[in-house]
Amino acid sequence: MKQKSEKPYTAKQITSALIAFIFLLGVLCLYYGSSFAPALSRSDGEHDGSDPVLGGNIRDFDDLFEDQEHNPEVPKSIPICDIKHSELIPCLDRNLIYQLKLKPNLTLMEHYERHCPPPERRFNCLIPPPIGYKVCECSCWCMCLFNLCFAVSFDSDEINQFLEFQIPIRWPESRDEVWKANIPHTHLAQEKSDQNWMVVNGEKINFPGGGTHFHDGANKYIVSLARMLKFPNDKLHNGGNIRNVLDVGCGVASFGAYLLSHSIIAMSIAPNDVHENQIQFALERGIPSTLGVLGTKRLPYPSRSFELAHCSRCRIDWLQRDGILLLELDRLLRPGGYFAYSSPEAYALDPENRRIWNAMHDLLRRMCWRVAVKKDQTVIWQKPLGNGCYLKRGPGTQPPLCSTGDDPDATWNVHMKACIIPYSAKMHKERGSGLVPWPKRLTAAPPRLEDIGVSPEQFHEDTNIWQFRVNEYWKQMKSVVRKNYFRNVMDMNSNLGGFGAALKDTDVWVMNVAPVNMSARLKVIYDRGLIGTVHDWCEAFSTYPRTYDLLHAWGVFSEIQEHGCGVEDLLIEMDRILRPDGFVIIRDKPLIINYIRKFVTALRWDRWLSEVEPRSDALYLSEERVLIARKKLWSEGVSAM
Repeated sequence: MKQKSEKPYTAKQITSALIAFIFLLGVLCLYYGSSFAPALSRSDGEHDGSDPVLGGNIRDFDDLFEDQEHNPEVPKSIPICDIKHSELIPCLDRNLIYQLKLKPNLTLMEHYERHCPPPERRFNCLIPPPIGYKVCECSCWCMCLFNLCFAVSFDSDEINQFLEFQIPIRWPESRDEVWKANIPHTHLAQEKSDQNWMVVNGEKINFPGGGTHFHDGANKYIVSLARMLKFPNDKLHNGGNIRNVLDVGCGVASFGAYLLSHSIIAMSIAPNDVHENQIQFALERGIPSTLGVLGTKRLPYPSRSFELAHCSRCRIDWLQRDGILLLELDRLLRPGGYFAYSSPEAYALDPENRRIWNAMHDLLRRMCWRVAVKKDQTVIWQKPLGNGCYLKRGPGTQPPLCSTGDDPDATWNVHMKACIIPYSAKMHKERGSGLVPWPKRLTAAPPRLEDIGVSPEQFHEDTNIWQFRVNEYWKQMKSVVRKNYFRNVMDMNSNLGGFGAALKDTDVWVMNVAPVNMSARLKVIYDRGLIGTVHDWCEAFSTYPRTYDLLHAWGVFSEIQEHGCGVEDLLIEMDRILRPDGFVIIRDKPLIINYIRKFVTALRWDRWLSEVEPRSDALYLSEERVLIARKKLWSEGVSAM
């Protein structure tokens, strides 16, 4: 007689087993919190109070909060701003202009330039994320496990949808899609529907890669530019000689997004104008970008920093004020640099566009630029390599050469000047920037080190020190940081760019910020093939809330204290910039770290904490401690998760 085969497990039995298993894992996760969401990093072996990675001592968790309970000056909490301020940019807040009764020149775009609030008008509160903001706090996985318990009763399609809803969109997928809830604005998708900027697709917003003058995609457009210039193998990087690009009026930065796969990094800029949130979308996608405008002041970048400037129908009046905006591009372009211009003025035959083209062509001729190539809807101009053309111009030719006393690298709150900055004698003699191709230029000592009094030996020592320091940071965070977790990184005191250079093998980009008193060093960062900006940390940064995954602050708090600025103000500003679940690495004097540590709970940066005393090196600030903290996800009226 044939034996009856055993029945397969029923769906109900499988569901019950899954629930029991997940429940057990959840209990273990809660009990052994350090395994999934540790409060402090631990060594792989038995914890004895020392840190085998950094060679210092880790403070006990209780010690981290000891002072908070006995110091009445430390706030138990910091107020939450109204949800209407969830996208506040304090120094680019147009409501402030009306409130202070300022009268900016709208024609000159002054209303899109920085206007910071006085101390009595600052928002001393934490900016809440929009309702439904997605970052997957389930990265601690305990919550994901419990949530999954409620999902197992659904079919497989519903479970897949549930898991997709929980998983954050990280680079490189984020280039092409973001969560709509994180930036709940769809007007650009409607306004630019015929140009393939972005498309709303259910809970997500997709980015097909189109632009105003490249509807068929940025990648094809980039290849067409390379072909126009007859670069080898149709590669716009031209053998590594084109690395840094300035994209003005960038939209959602799809041009810059697709340049990355060509080993080119763009500083994509656009104002907070009628196309509101375009830079916010770019940063949410993980594309290097920032808020900026060609108005009345110099862009906060050093001279001779970009090999290529780009404008695709950027709607800029290049002829205004004796060509002052083109002269700003001239300041920023390296010797022999290019300006790619795709706009009706370059090809349309109607009288108005012909008038603009003729006037622009005449102005650039007097600036000693030449048309490298013109085809279809695009023209590419090229700057001269040396001063020869300038010296041959007739007397009284406009625009004039700038005076020898003008500092082309002074940019913070410095007005543009309608004059041509000639090359230095050394640059004129060498007929070029003297830079090696990328990627060798990242670690090669650039010629302009001499301008800031740094020797090649000091440069290489700095590079090696930061490589060691960054390795130590990563080891310290290894229990809580997953692959591809970071994308947008900011170094708040970039020095020579060593921190950013040390991240060369990771899939991140770094906004290198040079404090105003160290702004001369930013040119070295650009000469390494990196990007950055000048900023005064006594003021708010020009970016949207929740735009960076990691903030690194080396000596920043000591610096602002010397200028009489408040530590609390900077902490609140860092919180505004930092994404939920993001990290801060603060490296400073022990007294500063001790003071900052008292605010960790009020800031809701206590999801994960670590404090170490690092090894001394040539950059050591007499005494240093390193505090690493992780921000919680929270919402208005709801306690931090």
